[in-house]
Amino acid sequence: MSSHALQTVATIVPTFRYRDAPAAIAFLCRAFGFEQMLVVPGEDGSIVHAQLRFGNGMIMLASATESDFGRMVGLPELGNTGGQGPYVIVADCDGHYARAKEAGAAILLDIEDKEYGGRGYSCRDPEGYIWSFGSYDPWAS
Repeated sequence: MSSHALQTVATIVPTFRYRDAPAAIAFLCRAFGFEQMLVVPGEDGSIVHAQLRFGNGMIMLASATESDFGRMVGLPELGNTGGQGPYVIVADCDGHYARAKEAGAAILLDIEDKEYGGRGYSCRDPEGYIWSFGSYDPWAS
């Protein structure tokens, strides 16, 4: 392990900005199975900071604001997330796919067996972020 990494649950925590962060939190929990760990509301109905857990991983998110960081990272445009998107390892890929589809996630790449192992699919959330879910575990390879 790199001398720069800490010994913690997960050393990489992706961050997201949403136009409607409260609705995004509800969708991510309902469609993908995230669990709220911490949600700090703003005075105007915005979200100052939120932490959502999935297994031993976590994402952080907040409402899109005109801050220095917000201007720097931007927001996704439909069909363009700036060359990045999270991959989430799931135990039951078919069950997860059905849950996401039922909750209204836009399926972009249908569920299939992958050449490199496992099974997976990709979808878009209501604000344009592209998520991939699958049973392939790169840590086990």
